[in-house]
Amino acid sequence: MAHLCATRDIKPKVHTVTDTNPNFKDIGARLKAHRLGRNLSPEDLAARLKISRAALYRAEKGEIAKIEMLSAIANELQVSLPSLLGVGIEYVDNAVSFFERMRQIEEDCDQIIGLFSPISYLVTTDRYDAVLKDVLSESVQPSEQQDVSRILEILKKRKDRFAQRRPLLASIISDADIRKFLREGLEGNPELAPEIREERRRMALFEVRHIVEMLRSPDIGVQIGVAREPIPSTSFQIMRQAGRSILTISPFRLGHNPNIRIGVGLITSAPEALKLHEDIAERLWETSLKGREAADHVEELIAREGLAS
Repeated sequence: MAHLCATRDIKPKVHTVTDTNPNFKDIGARLKAHRLGRNLSPEDLAARLKISRAALYRAEKGEIAKIEMLSAIANELQVSLPSLLGVGIEYVDNAVSFFERMRQIEEDCDQIIGLFSPISYLVTTDRYDAVLKDVLSESVQPSEQQDVSRILEILKKRKDRFAQRRPLLASIISDADIRKFLREGLEGNPELAPEIREERRRMALFEVRHIVEMLRSPDIGVQIGVAREPIPSTSFQIMRQAGRSILTISPFRLGHNPNIRIGVGLITSAPEALKLHEDIAERLWETSLKGREAADHVEELIAREGLAS
């Protein structure tokens, strides 16, 4: 990815971490994410652990004094102690916790390389957010609606933080996904009324035209590549912070036929995993259309697949 940014090179590379001391701030962040995923308030978890709310608050800030407390928290949250400590691969078994971990990691990152469909959520429009709420609600049971609200709240914080901080972003999108997006829009339930499906396709057309605008007049630090070859079915994102890179692999989808109900997300800084996924990103980026050529190609897709045609 030697030409991802005209002013700053964000070519993928593995950052070897030599400091093996535990990062207690990160441990506290994981603790909070898993608590949210279990739908536990701070008061509920503190009561279960037989500690004060203030003690739990300090733990979530990274002020952890005893391994016994961490073990008790891990047991209560049904997560392994190594995962809570961030040793090896961190496994996340629900969408609320996973998106909260992404939000936490993005807080301090300088560069993001993402493979998401139809495009990185961070550069979608407000209109996308409005429809996403309905789509996610369609995809879950009534008892799971609370998860939709919590995920949307986390996503809004992610997008707001991105707009405020403006880390470098390279988003790889698939022309096959764009075609499908234009043809079908977003749906969380296949049994949609025709007028709703038409409105979803109008939103898709609006969003894809926004992609064209970003390709023709990109924001500073935002680059988009349109891949024409097959891409992995699993989304992933590489985030770079000072001195390290972090890979998140997501089974959860926010696009067509969303999935926020079941899956196991992976988060790791293991050099081998980073290298393998950076190689995928680099290959896709090198063969992707970019800039004016990509914009012209997407406009052709709009002409063929968009509702206006």
